[in-house]
Amino acid sequence: MITIVIWLHLAATLYLLGLICCIQVVHYPLMNRVDGDRFVEFHHQHGVRISVVVVAPMVIELVSAAVLAVWVPDGVEPALPTVGLVLVVAIWLSTFAIQVPFHRQLAAGFDEAAHRRLVRSNWLRTIAWLARGVLAVLIAIRFTAN
Repeated sequence: MITIVIWLHLAATLYLLGLICCIQVVHYPLMNRVDGDRFVEFHHQHGVRISVVVVAPMVIELVSAAVLAVWVPDGVEPALPTVGLVLVVAIWLSTFAIQVPFHRQLAAGFDEAAHRRLVRSNWLRTIAWLARGVLAVLIAIRFTAN
């Protein structure tokens, strides 16, 4: 059972790391290139479509991180899954306390200040997911080496 959790955790985390890097480097910076008349619909479609690809992996990551923090796999230092879980919680808090409010502002129409703050603040999640990716790989390596 724990083996399945480790591989689901690794897959979800690395998937989300790739996704957030693409969002941060490509998608969010290009939002200001969408014509004003089309921005509201573009932003609405972004919200609908991103939910399809992000919600399930985020839930899998959260649940698997919690399981690994509670039932630490053999060969894995307890600090690794604990720090990983703290980072998942930080990502969720950042998402709902910081990025979602900027998206709400942008849903009414393009706002340069909200866009700039969204791009800047999203580096928090990008860096946190990068750290999570490293931790998830380390957990998998330590477990399989045991």
